[in-house]
Amino acid sequence: MAAGDGIRLKPLTNTRPKVMLYVAGKPILWHIIMEAKKAGITEAIVIVRYLKDKVIDYFKKNDPGIRIAFLEQSKKNGTAEAILTAKDQIKDTFVVLAGDTITDSNIIKQVISEHKTGQITMALKEVKNPKNYGVVEVDKQNRVVLMEEKPEKPSSNLVNLSIYCMDPTIFSEIKNISKSERGEYEITSLLVGARGVIAKGFWMDIGSPWNLFEANEYLLGKMNAQLGEIQDSTINGKVIMEEGAKIIHSYVEGISYIGKNTVIGPNAYLKGNNSIGDDCNIGSGSTVKNSILFDKVNAKHLTYIGDSVIGEDVNFGAGSQIANYRFDADNIKVYTERGWINTGLKKFGCVVGDNTKFGVLSFVMPGKLIGNDCWVGSGVEVNKNIEPKTKVLLKQEIVFVKD
Repeated sequence: MAAGDGIRLKPLTNTRPKVMLYVAGKPILWHIIMEAKKAGITEAIVIVRYLKDKVIDYFKKNDPGIRIAFLEQSKKNGTAEAILTAKDQIKDTFVVLAGDTITDSNIIKQVISEHKTGQITMALKEVKNPKNYGVVEVDKQNRVVLMEEKPEKPSSNLVNLSIYCMDPTIFSEIKNISKSERGEYEITSLLVGARGVIAKGFWMDIGSPWNLFEANEYLLGKMNAQLGEIQDSTINGKVIMEEGAKIIHSYVEGISYIGKNTVIGPNAYLKGNNSIGDDCNIGSGSTVKNSILFDKVNAKHLTYIGDSVIGEDVNFGAGSQIANYRFDADNIKVYTERGWINTGLKKFGCVVGDNTKFGVLSFVMPGKLIGNDCWVGSGVEVNKNIEPKTKVLLKQEIVFVKD
């Protein structure tokens, strides 16, 4: 299921579907398809709609090694409608996966192995903050007896992972689903009575931009080191370097993924868990810490990027700085379309949309969202969110006094 637009992941999703957000050098959707492949799945149907060409074009150029077909969801919203889109293509037992989650193949295998014909089998997991998810209650036989979507007072710590195994007979039931209170056609209305499987393994939902950091750390930790051209540099950790990547007279500690034709250095510093895309340039005196940079990001001179997610084709002028820590050491809060959100993070810089440019000596305060196609002028302090396609310029008065 990859049709959603990802409103809560703006500004990154202004220019791409949420399943195409990058972690550990690849889109979220790529990672979950690869885990499905490890679980023994050889064919996938990807349900698309919002900015569908971004998904289709990527997989035309990057073959995951399994057969993929793309189908477009109708204007109707919801998981049930997404599944129904594939009814004419499916003749046997099938697995449903949400394209905006990160998980591992063991959970998918577990759901498949415990599935029995004529029923729905679904993955469940205990989490610390169940009110942010679909909460599930089960009986002693692990049959689902209650489903609640993001309840204020959860009755259980078990949540729905949106990983299902189903038979084609489900399509006749889906056709009769009515709109939910949210105005969507949701599969959750059929899940009471389903067989619940208490999953063991990593899973997380990517619901907000700052969720990408945990996913990035997990995925980087699983990857094997891959060295490329390294000149007169210190590597204190692990690097995963793609074709044409270079590290020149620089210092790297932690784990860093470095995309194709990206140049690190000279005199750059990478710290923590970093994912740096293709055709980037991190140059003299610049630091990147615990951050995710999409393709074509330039930070060539004396730039600090800390705990941030930076979209594609973003340019940082000399001396640009991103602050990532509050003086009072409180959690970083972000103002969103739903109001103020506590990220739960002590360190969080900013999220920058595609095609945004920063002038020299500009700086960004913690927890700010900067839209796509913006200009942030020289010397500007960004102390609130910036809407897409906005120019922010500093008006300066210069006074010359002659003795």
